[in-house]
Amino acid sequence: MKRRVVVAMSGGVDSSVAAAILSEQGYDVVGVAMRLADGGDGPSYRARRGACCSYEDFEDARRVAERLGFPFYVVDMREEFENRVIGNFVSEYLAGRTPNPCVMCNREIKFDRLWERARALDADFIATGHYARIERCPCGEYRLMRAEDSSKDQSYFLFSMNQSQLSRTLFPLGAMTKADVRHRARLLELVNADKAESQEICFVADNDYAGFVERAAGDAIRTGNVVGSNGAVLSRHNGIHRFTVGQRRGLGIAAGEPLYVREIRPGTGDVVVAPSSELRSRGLVAREVSMVRDPASDSIAIEARIRYRHPDIPATLRMGSDRRAEVIFDNGGPAVTPGQACVFYNGNEVLGGGFIESAL
Repeated sequence: MKRRVVVAMSGGVDSSVAAAILSEQGYDVVGVAMRLADGGDGPSYRARRGACCSYEDFEDARRVAERLGFPFYVVDMREEFENRVIGNFVSEYLAGRTPNPCVMCNREIKFDRLWERARALDADFIATGHYARIERCPCGEYRLMRAEDSSKDQSYFLFSMNQSQLSRTLFPLGAMTKADVRHRARLLELVNADKAESQEICFVADNDYAGFVERAAGDAIRTGNVVGSNGAVLSRHNGIHRFTVGQRRGLGIAAGEPLYVREIRPGTGDVVVAPSSELRSRGLVAREVSMVRDPASDSIAIEARIRYRHPDIPATLRMGSDRRAEVIFDNGGPAVTPGQACVFYNGNEVLGGGFIESAL
């Protein structure tokens, strides 16, 4: 009897080829597109071609499923997405942090709510077009690994996956390059073989994060002063949501040397700026820490990645209580941005991660 897998299909080439590979491997494939947007210019989303949930994307996914001969459904997950991803995105900016909604979407929607829908279809697995790998140890535990293609690796976004989720998830593209994927799609004559990738957050029109937060938050926007590290007021600003730690451009300040955002204080609305020499940190405190596998010790040598495309930083992870941990950089490090994910690696293995609370 074939094992059933629900493949999350966005309408893009990656998820389409993932579905094709699993079908070729003998799985009973069911394609599912998640409707996360309202399909118009609603208060939270703005669907458009090239963003999630456009009519064209659903149609592309449907045509791929038809071509490959498996059923396809659209599931309405707008409420879950609004509450778990959009709500977090807005509240984090209002708290002076810089969120990563792709991490939250994977944690809260794709490997949580989608699995609930998959079980209703009697599925054994879910699958996505992520560039990452899952390996099983001789001891029976699962390991989350970087993709073979480091330029496309997406393991950073998946650090919160647990053993149960890994046991029922498939990543068919983990050993492939993007060129491999497009080549396979062309051989299969898939309609989206050469479809461009979206480089924006799917629910933010034209990459206008500040405007999005302002429309959603209304009167909750926190204005205040831009101040130097000595407390001197340098200018006024229209909202802390317009700033991120490490930011240089758009400060609106004339100074004798380049200034960067060093700290955001949501309580007062102050945005503290300083020269680059004052931004370095010796480490960070992470909250909501989750580990893919139970750590062997409370103190572990790791490579820390503090942003998706940031180079790994050699560090020591010190586990604490209440899902908190300290990450101590071996030789000091750059400014860290509260709200971003810090992911812990050991070579190619993802050990876990958490959300940056503060610098050390």
